[in-house]
Amino acid sequence: MTYRIAVVCLGNICRSPMAHVVLEKKLEEAGVDDVEIVSSGTGGWHTGDPMDPRAADRLTQAGYDASQHVARKFTTDWYAENDLLLAMDESNYADMAELAPTVADSERLRMFRSFDPQATEQDIEVPDPWFGGEEGFVEVLAMIERTSDALVAEIPALIASRQS
Repeated sequence: MTYRIAVVCLGNICRSPMAHVVLEKKLEEAGVDDVEIVSSGTGGWHTGDPMDPRAADRLTQAGYDASQHVARKFTTDWYAENDLLLAMDESNYADMAELAPTVADSERLRMFRSFDPQATEQDIEVPDPWFGGEEGFVEVLAMIERTSDALVAEIPALIASRQS
């Protein structure tokens, strides 16, 4: 049975698609084939759009394939379709929690950086690079890669907890 992880940001054109692409590659490199990654945004403004060109360029320069992304909107249905839901920032988390059908569903909602070994309670968000320059995308990619490495290491425990 496939374990499904959803990564969610605001518009699904920068942070969550970057995390989607990075997580897929890291899982592939680790030989993990029973996990599926999906991404979406809490807002629907970019539904159907490709990834922000700056995010795609940064991923491509780092050796990732950013060509397949199409933005989608997060809905209540994502709770039924995914085992773990990861928000990029507190605002996304609040929007997602509001849509949780039950308290049990909301317990599968976490901050993406809750897996980041460098995150602190005061620094748990993935900053939105959309309004900034290239350096924001560089910082976000480094954060996503580091967090993805830690998340991939936790996959066996996450799958085991779903089965118990």
